[in-house]
Amino acid sequence: MAHPGGILGLGALALIFTLPAHAGGKFAAPAGCEVYATVQMRECQVSQHYRCAHDAPGDQWATYLDGEGPYYSSRIDAETRWLESYDLYSGETDRLMSEVDPASFTTLITTGRDDYDFTTESNSGNVVRYSGHDRLTGEKVVIDGVTLERTKFDLTARNAAGEVLWTRKGQQLIHRDWRIFFADRETFENTAGESSESVSTPVVFALPGEKGFLSADPQYDCNMTMTEAVLPGEGIRP
Repeated sequence: MAHPGGILGLGALALIFTLPAHAGGKFAAPAGCEVYATVQMRECQVSQHYRCAHDAPGDQWATYLDGEGPYYSSRIDAETRWLESYDLYSGETDRLMSEVDPASFTTLITTGRDDYDFTTESNSGNVVRYSGHDRLTGEKVVIDGVTLERTKFDLTARNAAGEVLWTRKGQQLIHRDWRIFFADRETFENTAGESSESVSTPVVFALPGEKGFLSADPQYDCNMTMTEAVLPGEGIRP
């Protein structure tokens, strides 16, 4: 699990000063942090995945960039529990508030299914409860030489009163060794019945020393004529 963060951690705070202001050039990780993979994805996105010495062991960050530059950053732990996130466009932050059933990557890869139920609170006081599950399908997928495993998921967000805000369902990909989820294909639907589909599958993985590592420029689908807007955060794990 990864997504929806709150009080900024040291890593996120450092991002404000070190990330490029717009696309072009190289991504600069915060001081004390080391990028281990740059991932080019569909829908004109590139993500940088890194770990920071000042965080708890097993924690890691992901920062996402589109054609305009970095727009979203989040921190998860070794079990892919979402801890905090920062919308780099709006300044909105979120933090983990409480958990009824914490997400567990270990449970997913050992039993084939993991259920979760947790609540977040934003710096503006917005409280959202997320509940759902991830399930391994048994399918392995090799992308750019990297072996991933496909999952199916179903996620519902509710407000503080328990009213449904939106649902997301579809499939994602996991990397067992990196202990991380990647977007694949999903459907988003709000309570008004409006729905949209997104396909944000990884296309190219660049590791340290490889071509494209630390690139801040997304490469795929950037010239597409989009009939529906893709909101920051769609296709990214909560």
